[in-house]
Amino acid sequence: MLKVAVLLSGSGRTLDNFHERIVNGSLKAEIKVVVSNVSDALGLDKARGYGYPAFHGGDNEAINAILADYDIDIICLAGYLKLYAPPSALVRAVLNIHPSLIPAFCGGGFYGSRVHKAVKARGCLVTGCTVHFANEVYDEGPIVVQKSVALSDDDTPDDIAAKVFAAECEAFPEAINRVDELGVDYFWKRVG
Repeated sequence: MLKVAVLLSGSGRTLDNFHERIVNGSLKAEIKVVVSNVSDALGLDKARGYGYPAFHGGDNEAINAILADYDIDIICLAGYLKLYAPPSALVRAVLNIHPSLIPAFCGGGFYGSRVHKAVKARGCLVTGCTVHFANEVYDEGPIVVQKSVALSDDDTPDDIAAKVFAAECEAFPEAINRVDELGVDYFWKRVG
């Protein structure tokens, strides 16, 4: 069972999903701490309500100082909207979820609704989400899980976002369970 730190910037919808799946036994992980770079993020209130230690850390240095107090196997970026530089001991153990099928619609500037608007503007028939290990370049690390979703011509960017988030709710827990089963190094050795 992986010991997880969750980093978030907003409402904590992914944290809600993690918590629900831990409780029902489908996610084999233990959340040790939740940190947000936004001091009043709703996700911090949710974390405290679930009984998780929850803190504000304004930058990488502050976040890493908080994480140093916890025994952590992996860091999950759950709607964390900044490039994160982990402590050296966890440099290959940061999982991120991206709202497209990497390598499409990814990299600097592609996040949240920007991705879904670009998917719509391109007329894509399929999109999805990707859980991958993060490194120092946006959306570049090894892929762990991808889920695709079919689109229709009348889907709006909001419709696309809802479909992709539903896929994310399946993909991220699946990815954490795969990393628990196979180990972090398995995924880094698979590529390059």
